[in-house]
Amino acid sequence: MMRTALSWLLWLAISLVIAGAFLYAPPGKGFVGESSRILFFHVPMAWVSFVAFLSAGVWSLRYLFGKRLPAHDRAARVAVEQGLLFCVLATLTGAIWSRIEWGAYWNWDPRQTSIVIAMLFYGAYLALRSAVEDPEARARLAGAYASLGIVVAPFLFFILPRLATFSLHPEPVVNAAGNVKMDARMAQVLILGSVAFTALFFWLHRLQCRIDAMRAES
Repeated sequence: MMRTALSWLLWLAISLVIAGAFLYAPPGKGFVGESSRILFFHVPMAWVSFVAFLSAGVWSLRYLFGKRLPAHDRAARVAVEQGLLFCVLATLTGAIWSRIEWGAYWNWDPRQTSIVIAMLFYGAYLALRSAVEDPEARARLAGAYASLGIVVAPFLFFILPRLATFSLHPEPVVNAAGNVKMDARMAQVLILGSVAFTALFFWLHRLQCRIDAMRAES
């Protein structure tokens, strides 16, 4: 009963995000037309991909330093797969916004470059898994690799883009001075979107892990 209520609450939150993005939040100042509305989906998707990759590292550590439960290895793999999905969606929505704002789908902006590196890093994780046949060896090697993501993911998502001297991306919602440079209604929808999409990831992650567990037992 509780899970059903939480599921309905999740879909209500996502519905509010969609409605808020198009009906409640005003267009961003300095953006072309209505293009700022893409950010209500692009930013949460990018955030969720980071959360997913970080979760994969945590699950991998639990596998390596715990009882070596296959469920923990499975959870790490699913987190990477879904993290890549959200990463691709963030890249696609970002490319659409880039075309409107900058005139081209791809500009090799530091943030665009860093997200490509992230996809290559975690794509290599899946390639590693497919290259090792022994289940235990595969889980150990994949776990060690994904554990690096606890350091790699924050570097690629937050540090590397800020090392560049110039970026076409607008300033973060909260800049170095600690000022929120965004309309209050826009910030509300963006925060709700980030929370809702994060909850969506964990819901999908749990669901996929249950499906994979049933397949493993059959």
